[in-house]
Amino acid sequence: MKLHELAQRLGGRLENASADLDITGVAGIEEASAGHATFVANPKYAAAARSTAASLIIVGNDFPALQRPLLRHENPYLAFAHAIEFFYSMPKRQPGIHKTAVIDASAKIGKAACIGPYVVIEQGAEIGDNCTLLAHVVIYSGARIGDNFFAHAHAVVRENCVLGDNVILQNGVVIGADGFGFAKDGKGEWHKIVQSGPAVLEDDVEVQANACVDRASIGETRVGRGSKIDNLVQVGHGSKVGQRTLLCAQVGLAGSTQVGNDVILAGQVGVAGHCSIGDGVIATAQSGIPNDVAAGKVVSGYPAIENRQWLRAVAVFNRLPELARSLRASSRGTGA
Repeated sequence: MKLHELAQRLGGRLENASADLDITGVAGIEEASAGHATFVANPKYAAAARSTAASLIIVGNDFPALQRPLLRHENPYLAFAHAIEFFYSMPKRQPGIHKTAVIDASAKIGKAACIGPYVVIEQGAEIGDNCTLLAHVVIYSGARIGDNFFAHAHAVVRENCVLGDNVILQNGVVIGADGFGFAKDGKGEWHKIVQSGPAVLEDDVEVQANACVDRASIGETRVGRGSKIDNLVQVGHGSKVGQRTLLCAQVGLAGSTQVGNDVILAGQVGVAGHCSIGDGVIATAQSGIPNDVAAGKVVSGYPAIENRQWLRAVAVFNRLPELARSLRASSRGTGA
């Protein structure tokens, strides 16, 4: 693809570049070679931008001047994502139902379905148009799924769960497994609480590998439109996740957690049950949230506190040995 064509598709403004330059692919800034386009979103990587062998670097409008072929763009990360799409296409799968698939006669499947080997679709399940279910996907009875559903191998949707349009389930996802609910009886034994409520995923939700969204004992567990759930995330029973929210790797939401819109919970954040996380909250990696968090806050640490306060506390923590030595020396000096 000629550079001028790529720039036209992506938008933005070329600098120091020949419009007839051939771009043959995309790569990370350290792996890129001649013919590749790469990107830098953070000015602190300016040194890597100077040394990369890439033929084109996609950068932000505020990136420092550089005597290299640049494509300045208001959102370089998104532009690079689109560039990947131009050079890499997902495998094309032809509609059809594999001979080993087991589909109940009462199930309803829309047009142009691609059903892979050993898929199981139980009674009363409904799936919309243009679905793709790869090997060993299981759809339980009564599940209702919208158009353009894509389920990778070994994904499971349990009974009566509801999924909207354009939902993607990566390998090993389980939607609607039983929530973790038990009550002690008079003998001190744990009695299982029936988990009767479905899990609901709204339109444009993607759930990545081996993540779980549990069903509720009563009511429902819901993930809002456009939210993305990373690998190994646990969404506990009865939780509500708002729209366009990111739950990054190994996040855990205990039961009945309320998470607002446009929230980012970074890797390994844990939220205690019945907590409310307001719109726009950011929790940095490995934060533990035992209480409600107001909208717009950035929190860190355990128990999670305002990020700037946490950074100051960490700075003091790193100096504790030094402060302890100083305090002991001061005590000896005063004879205390």
